[in-house]
Amino acid sequence: MPLPLCLLFDSDGTLVDSECLLAEVMADLLPTFNLPFSARQYMEEFRGVRFRTIVDTLGERHGALNEERFPSLESEMRRLMEQRMRAELLPIDGMPEALEALAAHPKAVVSNGPERKIRCAMESTGLASHFGDNLYSAYTLGVWKPDPGLYRQAAEAMGQAPEHCVVIDDAAVGVAAGLAAGMRVIHLNRFPGEETTPDGAIAIHHAGELPTAVAQLATKESVPDPL
Repeated sequence: MPLPLCLLFDSDGTLVDSECLLAEVMADLLPTFNLPFSARQYMEEFRGVRFRTIVDTLGERHGALNEERFPSLESEMRRLMEQRMRAELLPIDGMPEALEALAAHPKAVVSNGPERKIRCAMESTGLASHFGDNLYSAYTLGVWKPDPGLYRQAAEAMGQAPEHCVVIDDAAVGVAAGLAAGMRVIHLNRFPGEETTPDGAIAIHHAGELPTAVAQLATKESVPDPL
């Protein structure tokens, strides 16, 4: 029997329903630093994108933030977001059941967010037991999606070849990173009316579909190529 596929999960919007909270925090905070921003703008344009990149993009449009103010901006954003997460964060609908069904698979969380944020998300939603210390942060590894290096380094740390890994991600930057890393990719596309799934990725629209999608990939891997 082949070994179970290694599952590499994004966090925000994939495992936990944090993106609306983040959008609201940023919409409240960024304008106080003279960077006009709305919650809808985050959901439409910046889902999954590194915070530094968002600030730099807004700076190009509206006038750059004084570099000396960035640390205080990021620190306050992280503080407010952790406060909201501990009080309000929920897992993505159907994800706890999906993770239970996939218990036999090695798993990791691979996120563009800091490790403290990842841990907070897993603890706040009761998902921590599924991943243990297999938490890989772009801030720790020094590479951010859509760069495929983040998923590749996580796979290496898990002792897995890229072709034996499945990326589960909801955001365009994560899907692109997984495909470029040479991994199978399941796109949790929760907004099918607004987003398209790139060629090469498998689209699902609810976490409840995840065990079946993984099982289908495992079946394909176990079938030998024809001579």
